Amino acid sequence: MQLRLASYNLHKCRGMTGPYSPERNLVVISDLDADVVALQEVDFRFGGRPEALPRTLIREATGLVPAPHMGTTGLSLGWHGQTILLRPELAEVAQVRRLPLPGIEPRGALALRLPGMTIMALHLGLARSSRRAQLARLAVKAARIAGRNFVLTGDFNEWRDDRGFESLTDLTVVAPGPSWPAPFPQLRYDRIAVSPGLNVRDSGVLDSPLARRASDHLPIWADLEPVQD
Repeated sequence: MQLRLASYNLHKCRGMTGPYSPERNLVVISDLDADVVALQEVDFRFGGRPEALPRTLIREATGLVPAPHMGTTGLSLGWHGQTILLRPELAEVAQVRRLPLPGIEPRGALALRLPGMTIMALHLGLARSSRRAQLARLAVKAARIAGRNFVLTGDFNEWRDDRGFESLTDLTVVAPGPSWPAPFPQLRYDRIAVSPGLNVRDSGVLDSPLARRASDHLPIWADLEPVQD
């Protein structure tokens, strides 16, 4: 399997300061031309955590569909604010698991199993101690579920390149470029960690005038393929 994987923190479709406009985010997602998109902050934070990205608009605007999984509540699109979009033909063969994560704040990840590849979508905590514990758990689970062919991607909430990734020493951690804050990106919060069974053919940050307005993060992407034995 060869595919383009993307990750995008929607910031609840409010841009940096508003107004709420999910249509902007959907255009940005479409512009990624990705096969699989890991999304963070797809729901509002309080109360019943209703969806901020309306599920009824997704397929028509992007050609993608949400991977099937249970949301945080009956009103949510995401699990702890996260969902995964993918091409309809991939959705037919995909399996999704919800993974609770340790830490100070309630956090969780999604594991998407596809033929030949498992993708774990994450949004790590604000405290580095929590992030370390979360990555350690995900690395163990990923190796158990997928062996050598898995990817961890999402908002790592880590601005340093030399700290916090101790449990990922066997992986290639790719930070395609500065992705936060979107209007003047300086920090590499958004990353893709790839296991030894996969190659990153290319990667980048989608930096467009619309993407700089649509969220506080710019989306990242990577073209992946299996290692040829």
